[in-house]
Amino acid sequence: MTTRLGAFALKSGRFITIEGGEGAGKTTLIQELEQRMSASGIAVVTTREPGGIAIAEQIRGVILDSRNTSMDGRTEALLYAAARRQHLVEKVIPALEQGAVVICDRFIDSSLAYQGFARGLGMEAVWEINRFAIGDTMPDLTLWMDIEPEEGLKRIHKDDARELNRLDLEGLKFHKKVRAGYEQVYGQYPNRIVRINAGAEPNVVAQQAIAAVEHGLKGFFATDVKL
Repeated sequence: MTTRLGAFALKSGRFITIEGGEGAGKTTLIQELEQRMSASGIAVVTTREPGGIAIAEQIRGVILDSRNTSMDGRTEALLYAAARRQHLVEKVIPALEQGAVVICDRFIDSSLAYQGFARGLGMEAVWEINRFAIGDTMPDLTLWMDIEPEEGLKRIHKDDARELNRLDLEGLKFHKKVRAGYEQVYGQYPNRIVRINAGAEPNVVAQQAIAAVEHGLKGFFATDVKL
């Protein structure tokens, strides 16, 4: 994960999260945004969940280990929340306090969609677990990389370099529930979440995302940001 300190650090940073199902192209988009922000002189930190720092990466290993098929849904939700808490206090919040734009691959919306809806734990129950973990820290902007589950799974199975994790091995029915969960979250937070058609051509996806980020950061710099 990368930290770039540029010429236009904010007095108070901005938190951008990238969400979506498996194979949506989140990693590619984050790399594109990081490069463009750095080139524009913006202080940017990229990171991921679960992970981003040593303790959270260790928890990630437990969560995504394909051998841990017996993991209970509540255990999964609690592990995600624990990793999220440590990641926030150790990396995200300090970067925001230094005025950086933090771009994170997944955050609380993933827990609501995956554990709350797809696992059937209930969005309200999962929200309460995470409210304790995150306190008042919520994203300023979320890009939801929306893709048909069939297409997303096709992408990840084509990628020979990618190691399949426990969630990748779930059936199509589960991934369709994840997408339905994101639909519900999107409906609850339409002012924060921008829906991106992740099934479009890569240049179109990038254009959608860049426009959303430029609009989301508007007013936080002395001049409008052009990425």
